[in-house]
Amino acid sequence: MSKREKAGAFDVRNVIAELIGLYGVVLVVVGLLDDSAEAMAKTGGVNANLWAGIGMLVVAVAFALWSWLRPTVVQAPKADAGD
Repeated sequence: MSKREKAGAFDVRNVIAELIGLYGVVLVVVGLLDDSAEAMAKTGGVNANLWAGIGMLVVAVAFALWSWLRPTVVQAPKADAGD
């Protein structure tokens, strides 16, 4: 019987969470630093970068929690006796 292990860093949900989280942090920083009247006029008075960044951070946390609470279990490779 082979040993079962968690996918860990190789789980695609972790990669998705990291990328979306990185983009979310960038958008939050841009939204906080670039709050000029010209930028607000383009979006009808809404700080779109800030709100999109916050939304992306929420999604990233959801993916990370999903990966942590329900880890993907994989079969460990069998060791060859001849090697």
